[in-house]
Amino acid sequence: MKKKKREYRSSELVKAFAKIYGFEHKLLALEVKDFLEDYLDATMFEEIESVNLENKVLKIRIFSPLLKNDFRLKKSFFLKKFQEKFGEEKISDLQIL
Repeated sequence: MKKKKREYRSSELVKAFAKIYGFEHKLLALEVKDFLEDYLDATMFEEIESVNLENKVLKIRIFSPLLKNDFRLKKSFFLKKFQEKFGEEKISDLQIL
């Protein structure tokens, strides 16, 4: 009798681990930060201090007052972009801090 070989992708294991230990929101915040790194150029991305998700509210803390203002003006655009990419059920609002 052959033993069944289990193969998992590392991303599946990380997601399962996050679900078990209750830090799925941190994992999603990291995915959003990776998305922003690809979406923005390097100098703009360096101005982002942190990305957190609390109670379905995505909080992006930005160093630069100019970039912060730009994000606030385009808040609905970015919220829609994040909801399309990660799901409306996971992100309900966006705060620029």
